[in-house]
Amino acid sequence: MQNITSTARLKEAIELLEVDQAIKRKQLKEEFLLTYENLRPVNLLKSTLKEFTSSPDLINNFLGTAVGMTTGILTRKIYVGKSGNIFRNLLGSMLQFGVTNLVSSHPDTIRSFAQFIFQNFLRKKEPVSSHEESE
Repeated sequence: MQNITSTARLKEAIELLEVDQAIKRKQLKEEFLLTYENLRPVNLLKSTLKEFTSSPDLINNFLGTAVGMTTGILTRKIYVGKSGNIFRNLLGSMLQFGVTNLVSSHPDTIRSFAQFIFQNFLRKKEPVSSHEESE
């Protein structure tokens, strides 16, 4: 930095510093408002949901885990029922854990199997047309 010897140059330097300060103040204020807007709970939730829905791997992992847990819980409920037997409850918990892990670990295989069953067994049979009957 050079030494300023005249008052005119001093006033000019002060004006430049004030302009620079005003620009930086405006930028800081804009950055603060942007940060404040992004940190509002509604906007945090929106951005999180947007990231979640834009990531197919995350959705597939979540759905696989959810289906696995649901299947495990249903298996335990079916096996244990309203039994008060401690051994049956323990075995039901182990069965729930195993089914949950199995379904969560292999969601694509289970999805393929379910599609196969639906396409071959649960789908309504198409009626045979009269043209095919006459041949």
